Amino acid sequence: MNRIHRSPLRAALAVAFLLGHISACFASDSNAIRPWSKNPWYWSHKGEPVLLIGGSDDDNLFQWPSEQLIPQLDRLAGAGGNVIRNTMSDRQDKGFELYPFRRLASGKHDLDQWNDAYWNRFEFMLAQTAKRDIVVQIEIWDRFDYTDKGGENHWQRHPCNPKNNVNYTYEASGFAKRYSDHPGANKQPFFFTTPKQRNNKVVLKYQEAFVNKLLDHSLKYGHVLYCMDNETKAEPAWGEHWAWLIKRRAKAAGRTVQVTEMWDAWNLQSNEHKQTFDRPELYDFVDVSQNNHNKGRKHWDNFRYVRQYLVKQPRPMNTTKTYGADGNKFGHSDQDAVERFWRHLLAGVASARFHRPDSGLGLNDKAVNCLKTARRVEALVPFWELRPAMQRLVAGGENDAYIAEARGRAVVVFLPGGKKVTVDLNGFEGAREFYWTNIAEGINGPMEKMNVKGPVKLQAPGPGNWVIVVK
Repeated sequence: MNRIHRSPLRAALAVAFLLGHISACFASDSNAIRPWSKNPWYWSHKGEPVLLIGGSDDDNLFQWPSEQLIPQLDRLAGAGGNVIRNTMSDRQDKGFELYPFRRLASGKHDLDQWNDAYWNRFEFMLAQTAKRDIVVQIEIWDRFDYTDKGGENHWQRHPCNPKNNVNYTYEASGFAKRYSDHPGANKQPFFFTTPKQRNNKVVLKYQEAFVNKLLDHSLKYGHVLYCMDNETKAEPAWGEHWAWLIKRRAKAAGRTVQVTEMWDAWNLQSNEHKQTFDRPELYDFVDVSQNNHNKGRKHWDNFRYVRQYLVKQPRPMNTTKTYGADGNKFGHSDQDAVERFWRHLLAGVASARFHRPDSGLGLNDKAVNCLKTARRVEALVPFWELRPAMQRLVAGGENDAYIAEARGRAVVVFLPGGKKVTVDLNGFEGAREFYWTNIAEGINGPMEKMNVKGPVKLQAPGPGNWVIVVK
């Protein structure tokens, strides 16, 4: 087993030096994912603009055995998907998850030694996603890994719990034996270790070693985005510490990286989110996943607020957790998931992924058909050319249609539930082609030709969710 360097900084510099000498083996940094220079609301990868869409049946796919991971990635790519979420979580939910640290014969872990199998899995996932041009949005810390909320006992099993390692005691680390509150209460000292917080050097050195080890693997690739936390309520200094560490490591290795933080507030107008919105020098993109707890026009308007807030310094806006699945504990349905996905696409999101079951559709047939439909629309008009155009809705209910347009080229209308609406096509007078796509089946519907003279009544060809492109 590999031993952890006692000095994380020394280790980082050594690895950065090594990376510089063997960079020819890595993906070219010029091909790394970054905001598109011509339209920074969207991503570019390998020098080309790209809309990131996806779904997956788990959050920490790197933990999956290869015989499960490969079919999942192939199904995603086959549907036109090109992004996954990957928390570095090690919760023992399915029984095959591994911890990053070596487990000794005594049953305790040595935080000074790595579990190579954990990191081999991570490397394998990175290589396989790179092979398929699937972008990976990593979340480094997941607050649910360090809690006993609801009797889940994740903290009781975790190597960082002093009773499970040979490296520090409860007294030295400042940890307690149990953390039964919801992690949103932010009582776990694990998230207060950085120098601008409690400066807990006993624990921080192992956290930094973990992040540096992660970067030893991920900085070799150009298809990785970095998010510091999963829906955090931590102090701003916590995420800032890790964001700057990643940027320093990347700079030393001659790499370009994109980092963000994901806040817990469902209201995107809250001060929590402004801690990311107002820090463009640190956070290169924003994640607005928690907006997916909202529905209908509130969901749309919340997202549009952020777009306007960032207009002076545009950045990609990702939503890596699109909630919604029949029967889940949040009360969100399959229909909610489909609507949220399409609202975000037409409102200008740079990346949208269906959350894992049972809180999302994952990569089930409905999700797959949404991805296929999005690519069909993209073939007619790229999403990065669209701008929201709700002013074109002449008649219809509040949640009956969502509209975007590429001026002079196309109008795209999403009709949730097959509603009937009237749309103003001013500027598109004359002979026009109307392309219908059935979202539920992911297949093309009829193409109609119509002579446009004024407002047009649109009625979906059948029940369910439809999208129409007017060219």
